[in-house]
This record gives sequence, C-alpha cells and structure tokens, in this order.
Amino acid sequence: MMNQLEQLTSRIKPIRLLLLDVDGVLTDGRIIIDDAGTETKNFNVKDGHWLRMLMGFGMEVIIITGRTSRVVEHRARDLGIVELYQGVRNKVAVFQELLKRKALLPEEVAFIGDDLIDAPLLRRVGFAATVADATEVVKDNVHYVARAGGGRGGVREICELIIRGQGKWQEVLDLYELA
Repeated sequence: MMNQLEQLTSRIKPIRLLLLDVDGVLTDGRIIIDDAGTETKNFNVKDGHWLRMLMGFGMEVIIITGRTSRVVEHRARDLGIVELYQGVRNKVAVFQELLKRKALLPEEVAFIGDDLIDAPLLRRVGFAATVADATEVVKDNVHYVARAGGGRGGVREICELIIRGQGKWQEVLDLYELA
C-alpha cells in the first residue's frame, strides 16, 4: 500500500501542463481599485520565480481565471506565460479544449484553484492542488493543500512539490550550487 507521498508522486510524475487560477491563488484575493478606476493586485515574487523554474524544466503553464484584468495580462507576460484565458465561467470547457488541442490526457494536467468555480476542474485533473486559505469544500476535493496561502507562497510550495515529484530536485540544487 502506497503512503501519501508515494501517492502524490505517482500523480505528479506524468504532469506536463499546470493550469492556474489567479484571484486567491496567485494573489491573496484582494483587489484594490483607486479613484481613477485603476485595478491593482498583489503577486508574490516567490510564486513567480518558482513558476519560471517549473517552465524552465519544460512544464507548460496556462492561466484560467473567472475575472478579466489587464493586471493579469501584465503578470502573465512578465512570467512568460503565453496562454491566458480570462472571463471564464466554465473552466472545464477550456480544459477539454486544451486536452484536445495539446493531445493530453487529464492525468497529465495539474490545476491550482481555490474556490467553488474551480471545483469542477479540480475534480477532473490528474493532480489537483489548492492554497491554505481556500474554501473548505475545495480542500476536500484536492490531492494537496499547501501550507501557505494564495499570494503568500502557496503556488511556490506546489511548484517545488511538482519539481521534487518529477525527480528534478537535484537539478535545482545544482543550479544554485547547493549540491
């Protein structure tokens, strides 16, 4: 019988695509709108660094979010994320289209979501993860709950878990001369 880490590793090994929600996952969920109507969001630099590392190991990363925001376009471009789906109410439909277009199986896809809108997709991917401050029903429907919250390093933690689960941790240590 497999222990929890072995079960996670078996789910993580085949992952080739990581899907991400934004508000509450890449951010802490707060949206700041000033008097001029300019929207601001807070992103965690550690999350961004580890997403870039994951992409450096060949993982494709795509954002699927229910809201539409120019701030998210800027952040995606900054991270080198080329596919971005905004204003999406049915994330499963986008997922199914991506599976067909990229010739992937559901077990080759991971998704990090945090709220009810994300639950249908979380239940369909090979590896479902969430952040510490996600809604309880989401936590009950994922394979992994990060110790850190959204916009506070939760994505970074999950990226590290994926890198370790795919056997690339030594390459990270070598990259930073920590071997």
